[in-house]
Amino acid sequence: MELGDVKYAQYLQILREELIPAMGCTEPIAMAYAAAKARAVLGSMPDKIDIVISGNIIKNVKSVVVPNTGGMKGIAAAIAAGAAVGNEGRQLEVLADVKPEDIHKISEFLNACQMTVMKSDSGKLLDIDLHLYSGSDCVRLRICDYHTNIVLIERNGEILLKKDGGDDASSETDRSVLNVRDILDFAESVRIEDVSAMLEKQIEYNLAISEEGLRGDYGASIGKTLLETRGEDVRVRARAQAAAGSDARMSGCELPVVIVSGSGNQGMTASLPVIVYALDMHASHEQLLRALVVSNLITIHQKTPIGRLSAFCGAVSAGCGAAAGVAWLLEGTYEAVSQTITNTLGMISGTVCDGAKPSCATKIASAVEAGLLGFDLYENGKALHGGDGILKNDVEKTIESVGQLAREGMRETDEEILDIMLDE
Repeated sequence: MELGDVKYAQYLQILREELIPAMGCTEPIAMAYAAAKARAVLGSMPDKIDIVISGNIIKNVKSVVVPNTGGMKGIAAAIAAGAAVGNEGRQLEVLADVKPEDIHKISEFLNACQMTVMKSDSGKLLDIDLHLYSGSDCVRLRICDYHTNIVLIERNGEILLKKDGGDDASSETDRSVLNVRDILDFAESVRIEDVSAMLEKQIEYNLAISEEGLRGDYGASIGKTLLETRGEDVRVRARAQAAAGSDARMSGCELPVVIVSGSGNQGMTASLPVIVYALDMHASHEQLLRALVVSNLITIHQKTPIGRLSAFCGAVSAGCGAAAGVAWLLEGTYEAVSQTITNTLGMISGTVCDGAKPSCATKIASAVEAGLLGFDLYENGKALHGGDGILKNDVEKTIESVGQLAREGMRETDEEILDIMLDE
Protein backbone atom coordinates (compact mmCIF):
# COMPACT_ATOMS: atom_id res chain seq x y z
CA MET A 1 0.00 0.00 0.00
CA GLU A 2 1.48 3.32 -1.08
CA LEU A 3 1.88 6.27 1.27
CA GLY A 4 -0.26 8.49 -0.93
CA ASP A 5 -3.15 6.04 -1.25
CA VAL A 6 -6.51 7.14 0.14
CA LYS A 7 -6.84 3.80 1.90
CA TYR A 8 -3.44 4.27 3.58
CA ALA A 9 -4.67 7.52 5.12
CA GLN A 10 -7.97 5.91 6.13
CA TYR A 11 -6.32 2.95 7.86
CA LEU A 12 -3.94 5.24 9.70
CA GLN A 13 -6.80 7.49 10.82
CA ILE A 14 -8.81 4.48 12.04
CA LEU A 15 -5.91 3.52 14.30
CA ARG A 16 -5.66 7.08 15.59
CA GLU A 17 -9.38 7.13 16.38
CA GLU A 18 -9.33 3.73 18.09
CA LEU A 19 -6.06 3.58 20.02
CA ILE A 20 -6.81 6.11 22.74
CA PRO A 21 -6.09 5.99 26.47
CA ALA A 22 -8.83 5.40 29.03
CA MET A 23 -8.72 4.94 32.78
CA GLY A 24 -11.39 2.56 33.99
CA CYS A 25 -14.06 0.58 32.18
CA THR A 26 -15.17 2.72 29.25
CA GLU A 27 -18.93 2.66 29.92
CA PRO A 28 -18.85 4.09 33.48
CA ILE A 29 -16.06 6.41 32.38
CA ALA A 30 -18.19 7.65 29.47
CA MET A 31 -20.95 8.37 31.98
CA ALA A 32 -18.50 10.21 34.24
CA TYR A 33 -17.28 12.21 31.24
CA ALA A 34 -20.85 13.12 30.29
CA ALA A 35 -21.60 14.21 33.85
CA ALA A 36 -18.43 16.28 34.13
CA LYS A 37 -19.06 18.00 30.79
CA ALA A 38 -22.72 18.68 31.63
CA ARG A 39 -21.79 20.08 35.05
CA ALA A 40 -19.27 22.42 33.39
CA VAL A 41 -21.99 23.68 31.03
CA LEU A 42 -24.44 24.07 33.92
CA GLY A 43 -21.90 26.21 35.77
CA SER A 44 -22.80 24.92 39.23
CA MET A 45 -23.24 21.65 41.09
CA PRO A 46 -26.57 20.02 40.20
CA ASP A 47 -29.11 19.15 42.88
CA LYS A 48 -31.00 16.73 40.62
CA ILE A 49 -29.95 14.50 37.70
CA ASP A 50 -32.17 12.41 35.42
CA ILE A 51 -30.13 9.62 33.81
CA VAL A 52 -31.56 8.02 30.65
CA ILE A 53 -29.29 5.23 29.40
CA SER A 54 -29.42 2.26 27.05
CA GLY A 55 -29.57 -1.31 28.34
CA ASN A 56 -26.00 -2.05 27.30
CA ILE A 57 -24.74 0.91 29.33
CA ILE A 58 -26.65 -0.39 32.36
CA LYS A 59 -25.19 -3.85 31.75
CA ASN A 60 -21.60 -2.64 31.57
CA VAL A 61 -21.72 -0.15 34.45
CA LYS A 62 -23.53 -2.26 37.03
CA SER A 63 -20.71 -4.45 38.35
CA VAL A 64 -17.37 -2.70 37.82
CA VAL A 65 -15.47 -0.50 40.25
CA VAL A 66 -15.19 3.13 39.16
CA PRO A 67 -11.52 4.17 39.58
CA ASN A 68 -10.53 6.86 42.08
CA THR A 69 -13.79 6.55 44.02
CA GLY A 70 -12.58 4.46 46.95
CA GLY A 71 -14.12 1.27 45.55
CA MET A 72 -17.59 2.49 44.53
CA LYS A 73 -19.53 0.64 41.84
CA GLY A 74 -22.41 1.38 39.55
CA ILE A 75 -24.32 4.10 37.73
CA ALA A 76 -24.74 6.59 40.56
CA ALA A 77 -21.06 6.33 41.49
CA ALA A 78 -19.94 6.99 37.91
CA ILE A 79 -22.22 10.02 37.56
CA ALA A 80 -21.32 11.39 40.98
CA ALA A 81 -17.58 11.00 40.36
CA GLY A 82 -17.80 12.85 37.07
CA ALA A 83 -20.01 15.62 38.38
CA ALA A 84 -18.18 16.13 41.68
CA VAL A 85 -14.51 15.74 40.78
CA GLY A 86 -14.18 14.93 37.07
CA ASN A 87 -12.03 16.85 34.60
CA GLU A 88 -14.06 16.88 31.39
CA GLY A 89 -11.04 17.99 29.38
CA ARG A 90 -9.47 14.54 29.89
CA GLN A 91 -12.42 12.73 28.21
CA LEU A 92 -11.96 8.98 28.90
CA GLU A 93 -9.36 9.84 31.53
CA VAL A 94 -11.89 12.12 33.21
CA LEU A 95 -11.11 10.73 36.70
CA ALA A 96 -7.33 10.51 36.29
CA ASP A 97 -6.67 13.75 38.21
CA VAL A 98 -8.74 12.87 41.29
CA LYS A 99 -6.70 13.16 44.50
CA PRO A 100 -7.30 10.85 47.49
CA GLU A 101 -8.34 13.85 49.57
CA ASP A 102 -11.09 14.65 47.05
CA ILE A 103 -12.81 11.25 47.11
CA HIS A 104 -15.06 12.30 50.01
CA LYS A 105 -16.67 14.86 47.67
CA ILE A 106 -18.15 11.99 45.65
CA SER A 107 -19.95 10.53 48.67
CA GLU A 108 -21.13 13.98 49.70
CA PHE A 109 -22.51 14.59 46.23
CA LEU A 110 -24.29 11.22 46.24
CA ASN A 111 -26.02 12.17 49.48
CA ALA A 112 -26.95 15.67 48.28
CA CYS A 113 -28.07 15.06 44.70
CA GLN A 114 -31.32 13.33 43.72
CA MET A 115 -30.69 10.86 40.88
CA THR A 116 -33.25 9.00 38.79
CA VAL A 117 -32.19 6.25 36.38
CA MET A 118 -34.36 5.31 33.40
CA LYS A 119 -33.78 2.86 30.55
CA SER A 120 -33.70 4.54 27.15
CA ASP A 121 -36.17 3.46 24.49
CA SER A 122 -34.14 5.05 21.67
CA GLY A 123 -33.08 1.66 20.31
CA LYS A 124 -29.43 2.69 20.39
CA LEU A 125 -26.94 0.32 21.98
CA LEU A 126 -24.80 3.13 23.36
CA ASP A 127 -26.90 6.02 24.62
CA ILE A 128 -26.23 8.31 27.59
CA ASP A 129 -28.77 11.15 27.99
CA LEU A 130 -28.29 13.29 31.11
CA HIS A 131 -30.54 16.06 32.43
CA LEU A 132 -28.89 18.15 35.17
CA TYR A 133 -30.85 20.65 37.28
CA SER A 134 -29.64 23.42 39.58
CA GLY A 135 -32.35 25.76 40.81
CA SER A 136 -34.07 27.11 37.69
CA ASP A 137 -31.22 26.07 35.38
CA CYS A 138 -31.20 22.86 33.34
CA VAL A 139 -28.63 21.25 31.05
CA ARG A 140 -29.19 18.27 28.78
CA LEU A 141 -26.22 16.40 27.33
CA ARG A 142 -26.40 13.29 25.20
CA ILE A 143 -23.70 10.85 24.02
CA CYS A 144 -24.51 8.26 21.33
CA ASP A 145 -22.85 5.52 19.30
CA TYR A 146 -19.34 5.83 20.71
CA HIS A 147 -18.09 6.83 24.11
CA THR A 148 -17.07 10.46 23.56
CA ASN A 149 -19.54 11.31 20.78
CA ILE A 150 -21.54 14.20 22.23
CA VAL A 151 -24.47 14.74 19.86
CA LEU A 152 -26.49 17.28 21.85
CA ILE A 153 -25.95 19.96 24.48
CA GLU A 154 -28.83 22.18 25.60
CA ARG A 155 -28.86 24.80 28.36
CA ASN A 156 -32.22 26.15 29.51
CA GLY A 157 -33.74 25.08 26.21
CA GLU A 158 -31.06 26.73 24.06
CA ILE A 159 -29.20 24.35 21.76
CA LEU A 160 -25.46 24.86 22.22
CA LEU A 161 -24.37 21.85 20.18
CA LYS A 162 -26.19 19.49 17.87
CA LYS A 163 -24.53 17.14 15.44
CA ASP A 164 -25.58 17.74 11.84
CA GLY A 165 -27.46 14.76 10.48
CA GLY A 166 -29.08 13.77 13.78
CA ASP A 167 -28.08 11.25 16.39
CA ASP A 168 -26.26 8.98 13.95
CA ALA A 169 -23.88 11.69 12.80
CA SER A 170 -20.32 10.61 13.44
CA SER A 171 -16.96 12.07 12.56
CA GLU A 172 -15.33 8.64 12.62
CA THR A 173 -13.68 7.22 9.51
CA ASP A 174 -15.78 4.65 7.65
CA ARG A 175 -14.64 1.24 8.91
CA SER A 176 -16.14 -0.57 5.92
CA VAL A 177 -12.88 0.09 4.03
CA LEU A 178 -11.20 -2.59 6.16
CA ASN A 179 -10.52 -6.08 4.83
CA VAL A 180 -8.02 -8.74 5.83
CA ARG A 181 -5.84 -8.63 2.72
CA ASP A 182 -5.48 -4.85 2.78
CA ILE A 183 -4.87 -4.86 6.54
CA LEU A 184 -1.85 -7.09 5.98
CA ASP A 185 -0.69 -4.94 3.08
CA PHE A 186 -0.95 -1.83 5.26
CA ALA A 187 0.83 -3.49 8.20
CA GLU A 188 3.71 -4.54 5.99
CA SER A 189 4.09 -1.21 4.19
CA VAL A 190 3.15 1.46 6.75
CA ARG A 191 5.92 3.89 7.65
CA ILE A 192 6.78 2.85 11.18
CA GLU A 193 7.04 6.47 12.34
CA ASP A 194 3.36 6.93 11.40
CA VAL A 195 2.22 4.37 13.97
CA SER A 196 5.02 4.14 16.52
CA ALA A 197 3.80 6.76 19.01
CA MET A 198 0.35 5.25 19.52
CA LEU A 199 1.61 1.66 19.51
CA GLU A 200 4.41 2.46 21.96
CA LYS A 201 1.78 3.89 24.30
CA GLN A 202 -0.33 0.75 23.86
CA ILE A 203 2.64 -1.43 24.78
CA GLU A 204 3.60 0.74 27.77
CA TYR A 205 0.13 1.20 29.24
CA ASN A 206 -1.22 -2.30 28.67
CA LEU A 207 1.91 -4.06 29.91
CA ALA A 208 1.91 -1.89 33.04
CA ILE A 209 -1.65 -2.74 34.06
CA SER A 210 -1.07 -6.40 33.19
CA GLU A 211 1.97 -6.55 35.46
CA GLU A 212 -0.04 -4.83 38.20
CA GLY A 213 -2.74 -7.47 37.79
CA LEU A 214 -0.15 -10.20 38.24
CA ARG A 215 1.33 -8.51 41.33
CA GLY A 216 -1.88 -7.54 43.09
CA ASP A 217 -4.97 -9.32 44.34
CA TYR A 218 -7.63 -8.19 41.87
CA GLY A 219 -10.92 -9.90 41.10
CA ALA A 220 -10.55 -13.66 40.84
CA SER A 221 -6.83 -13.34 39.90
CA ILE A 222 -7.33 -15.23 36.65
CA GLY A 223 -3.94 -14.23 35.25
CA LYS A 224 -2.05 -15.28 38.39
CA THR A 225 -4.01 -18.52 38.61
CA LEU A 226 -3.12 -19.44 35.04
CA LEU A 227 0.60 -19.01 35.73
CA GLU A 228 0.41 -20.85 39.05
CA THR A 229 -1.51 -23.84 37.67
CA ARG A 230 -0.45 -24.08 34.01
CA GLY A 231 3.21 -23.08 34.06
CA GLU A 232 4.93 -20.30 32.13
CA ASP A 233 4.93 -21.56 28.55
CA VAL A 234 4.52 -18.71 26.05
CA ARG A 235 0.99 -19.83 25.30
CA VAL A 236 0.04 -19.65 28.98
CA ARG A 237 1.77 -16.31 29.45
CA ALA A 238 -0.10 -14.87 26.47
CA ARG A 239 -3.41 -15.76 28.11
CA ALA A 240 -2.29 -14.79 31.61
CA GLN A 241 -0.99 -11.35 30.68
CA ALA A 242 -4.23 -10.42 28.91
CA ALA A 243 -6.40 -11.81 31.71
CA ALA A 244 -4.34 -10.10 34.41
CA GLY A 245 -4.91 -6.70 32.81
CA SER A 246 -8.64 -7.29 32.98
CA ASP A 247 -8.36 -8.58 36.57
CA ALA A 248 -6.92 -5.21 37.57
CA ARG A 249 -9.02 -2.97 35.38
CA MET A 250 -12.42 -4.45 36.26
CA SER A 251 -11.59 -4.13 39.95
CA GLY A 252 -10.84 -0.41 39.89
CA CYS A 253 -7.11 -0.21 39.18
CA GLU A 254 -6.26 3.42 38.47
CA LEU A 255 -3.75 2.67 35.71
CA PRO A 256 -4.83 3.67 32.16
CA VAL A 257 -5.04 1.34 29.18
CA VAL A 258 -5.09 1.94 25.43
CA ILE A 259 -8.45 0.82 24.15
CA VAL A 260 -9.61 -0.77 20.88
CA SER A 261 -13.20 -0.73 19.57
CA GLY A 262 -14.15 1.42 22.54
CA SER A 263 -13.03 -1.22 25.05
CA GLY A 264 -10.05 -1.51 27.34
CA ASN A 265 -10.53 -5.26 27.70
CA GLN A 266 -10.44 -5.59 23.92
CA GLY A 267 -7.43 -3.29 23.74
CA MET A 268 -5.50 -5.46 26.18
CA THR A 269 -6.64 -8.71 24.58
CA ALA A 270 -5.67 -7.58 21.09
CA SER A 271 -2.21 -6.43 22.16
CA LEU A 272 -0.77 -8.33 25.12
CA PRO A 273 -0.60 -11.85 23.59
CA VAL A 274 1.15 -10.38 20.54
CA ILE A 275 3.66 -8.60 22.78
CA VAL A 276 4.31 -11.80 24.74
CA TYR A 277 4.92 -13.84 21.57
CA ALA A 278 7.13 -11.16 20.00
CA LEU A 279 9.33 -11.01 23.10
CA ASP A 280 9.50 -14.81 23.31
CA MET A 281 10.65 -15.20 19.71
CA HIS A 282 13.04 -12.23 19.96
CA ALA A 283 11.27 -10.43 17.15
CA SER A 284 12.55 -6.98 16.30
CA HIS A 285 10.71 -4.02 17.71
CA GLU A 286 9.55 -3.10 14.22
CA GLN A 287 8.10 -6.59 13.75
CA LEU A 288 6.21 -6.21 17.01
CA LEU A 289 4.75 -2.86 15.96
CA ARG A 290 3.66 -4.23 12.58
CA ALA A 291 2.10 -7.28 14.27
CA LEU A 292 0.15 -4.92 16.55
CA VAL A 293 -1.14 -3.11 13.47
CA VAL A 294 -2.47 -6.48 12.29
CA SER A 295 -4.05 -7.46 15.61
CA ASN A 296 -5.65 -4.07 16.23
CA LEU A 297 -7.08 -3.65 12.74
CA ILE A 298 -8.33 -7.25 12.55
CA THR A 299 -10.10 -6.71 15.88
CA ILE A 300 -11.67 -3.47 14.64
CA HIS A 301 -12.65 -5.10 11.34
CA GLN A 302 -14.50 -7.91 13.12
CA LYS A 303 -16.16 -5.57 15.61
CA THR A 304 -17.39 -3.08 13.01
CA PRO A 305 -20.44 -5.07 11.78
CA ILE A 306 -21.25 -6.04 15.38
CA GLY A 307 -21.25 -2.54 16.87
CA ARG A 308 -19.59 -1.05 19.94
CA LEU A 309 -21.93 -2.86 22.38
CA SER A 310 -23.96 -6.03 21.94
CA ALA A 311 -24.73 -9.43 23.45
CA PHE A 312 -21.64 -10.76 21.65
CA CYS A 313 -18.54 -10.82 23.86
CA GLY A 314 -15.95 -8.43 22.42
CA ALA A 315 -13.12 -10.55 23.82
CA VAL A 316 -13.88 -13.05 21.05
CA SER A 317 -13.10 -10.45 18.38
CA ALA A 318 -10.00 -9.28 20.22
CA GLY A 319 -8.71 -12.79 20.99
CA CYS A 320 -9.13 -13.61 17.32
CA GLY A 321 -7.31 -10.38 16.42
CA ALA A 322 -4.46 -11.26 18.76
CA ALA A 323 -4.14 -14.72 17.21
CA ALA A 324 -4.08 -13.11 13.77
CA GLY A 325 -1.21 -10.92 14.95
CA VAL A 326 0.64 -13.97 16.25
CA ALA A 327 -0.02 -15.83 12.99
CA TRP A 328 1.45 -12.92 11.05
CA LEU A 329 4.51 -12.86 13.35
CA LEU A 330 5.16 -16.58 12.94
CA GLU A 331 4.05 -17.18 9.35
CA GLY A 332 3.59 -13.81 7.69
CA THR A 333 1.02 -14.96 5.13
CA TYR A 334 -2.54 -14.08 4.24
CA GLU A 335 -3.47 -17.77 4.35
CA ALA A 336 -2.21 -18.18 7.93
CA VAL A 337 -4.05 -15.08 9.15
CA SER A 338 -7.33 -15.68 7.32
CA GLN A 339 -7.52 -19.35 8.32
CA THR A 340 -6.72 -18.48 11.93
CA ILE A 341 -9.61 -16.00 11.92
CA THR A 342 -12.02 -18.51 10.38
CA ASN A 343 -10.99 -21.31 12.74
CA THR A 344 -11.32 -19.06 15.80
CA LEU A 345 -14.71 -17.67 14.87
CA GLY A 346 -15.92 -21.19 14.20
CA MET A 347 -15.09 -22.14 17.79
CA ILE A 348 -16.34 -19.35 20.04
CA SER A 349 -18.78 -17.09 18.20
CA GLY A 350 -21.56 -17.91 20.66
CA THR A 351 -19.90 -16.36 23.72
CA VAL A 352 -22.28 -13.81 25.27
CA CYS A 353 -21.51 -10.52 26.98
CA ASP A 354 -23.27 -10.33 30.33
CA GLY A 355 -21.74 -7.02 31.31
CA ALA A 356 -18.36 -5.68 32.37
CA LYS A 357 -17.14 -7.32 35.58
CA PRO A 358 -14.14 -9.18 37.04
CA SER A 359 -15.07 -12.45 35.31
CA CYS A 360 -14.38 -10.82 31.93
CA ALA A 361 -10.81 -12.00 32.52
CA THR A 362 -11.95 -15.62 32.17
CA LYS A 363 -13.53 -14.92 28.79
CA ILE A 364 -10.38 -13.12 27.67
CA ALA A 365 -8.25 -16.13 28.59
CA SER A 366 -10.63 -18.45 26.75
CA ALA A 367 -10.72 -16.23 23.66
CA VAL A 368 -6.94 -16.03 23.44
CA GLU A 369 -6.65 -19.80 23.83
CA ALA A 370 -9.25 -20.35 21.10
CA GLY A 371 -7.37 -18.00 18.82
CA LEU A 372 -4.09 -19.80 19.38
CA LEU A 373 -5.81 -23.14 18.77
CA GLY A 374 -7.15 -21.69 15.53
CA PHE A 375 -3.57 -20.97 14.49
CA ASP A 376 -2.47 -24.46 15.63
CA LEU A 377 -5.05 -25.99 13.30
CA TYR A 378 -3.65 -24.00 10.39
CA GLU A 379 -0.06 -24.98 11.19
CA ASN A 380 -1.05 -28.65 11.28
CA GLY A 381 -2.88 -28.52 7.97
CA LYS A 382 -6.32 -28.69 9.57
CA ALA A 383 -9.18 -26.26 9.16
CA LEU A 384 -12.80 -25.48 9.86
CA HIS A 385 -14.50 -25.07 6.51
CA GLY A 386 -17.15 -22.93 4.89
CA GLY A 387 -20.53 -24.53 5.31
CA ASP A 388 -19.69 -25.63 8.86
CA GLY A 389 -22.38 -23.75 10.76
CA ILE A 390 -22.17 -20.02 10.05
CA LEU A 391 -18.70 -20.22 8.47
CA LYS A 392 -18.31 -19.23 4.83
CA ASN A 393 -15.67 -20.11 2.25
CA ASP A 394 -14.30 -16.56 2.33
CA VAL A 395 -12.92 -14.95 5.51
CA GLU A 396 -14.67 -11.64 4.77
CA LYS A 397 -18.01 -13.39 4.40
CA THR A 398 -17.37 -15.25 7.65
CA ILE A 399 -16.75 -11.95 9.45
CA GLU A 400 -19.99 -10.60 7.93
CA SER A 401 -21.87 -13.70 9.12
CA VAL A 402 -20.63 -13.33 12.67
CA GLY A 403 -21.52 -9.64 12.55
CA GLN A 404 -25.05 -10.48 11.45
CA LEU A 405 -25.36 -13.08 14.21
CA ALA A 406 -24.20 -10.60 16.87
CA ARG A 407 -26.01 -7.52 15.59
CA GLU A 408 -29.34 -8.98 14.53
CA GLY A 409 -29.62 -12.51 15.88
CA MET A 410 -28.63 -11.65 19.44
CA ARG A 411 -30.90 -8.61 20.00
CA GLU A 412 -33.42 -10.59 22.04
CA THR A 413 -30.57 -12.34 23.84
CA ASP A 414 -29.26 -8.92 24.85
CA GLU A 415 -32.62 -7.95 26.35
CA GLU A 416 -32.91 -11.27 28.18
CA ILE A 417 -29.40 -10.91 29.62
CA LEU A 418 -30.29 -7.47 30.97
CA ASP A 419 -33.55 -8.75 32.48
CA ILE A 420 -31.68 -11.56 34.24
CA MET A 421 -28.99 -9.19 35.52
CA LEU A 422 -31.54 -6.74 36.95
CA ASP A 423 -33.67 -9.47 38.56
CA GLU A 424 -32.09 -9.54 41.99
